[in-house]
Amino acid sequence: MGVNFKKIEHLGIAVKDLEKSEALFSVLFGEKPYKREEVSSEGVVTSFFRSGENKVELLQATDDNSPIARFIEKKGEGIHHVAFAVDDIKAEMKRLKESGFRLLNEAPKEGADNKLICFIHPKDSNGVLIELCQDHPEKHE
Repeated sequence: MGVNFKKIEHLGIAVKDLEKSEALFSVLFGEKPYKREEVSSEGVVTSFFRSGENKVELLQATDDNSPIARFIEKKGEGIHHVAFAVDDIKAEMKRLKESGFRLLNEAPKEGADNKLICFIHPKDSNGVLIELCQDHPEKHE
């Protein structure tokens, strides 16, 4: 069996105030975010930072019923998910489902930063929300 997860694509951090968090992480990383994007289907505004080859995604809820709003209400601000890059998200989803993992979406969906995404239920991965990310084959920036 080959390597299915290529690398950590990014760490997702849930925040209450994106402006304040962008200022904090700009000082931390020594540079401003490279992208801010709203993902209305997920009820979030995201902001991406690079640190070398690594990326950090800040997520602020735009809707009180969004997954990020519910996460912050239960657990407070902090690491929300770990995203892994994959070459073929559909094949990975099939493999994981056949291995007994519950997926939070049955088909890949549009995510931030020109990605197709899928989440694995955190109860199946020791309490960690895992996101699969594939570069969107039809979108490039």
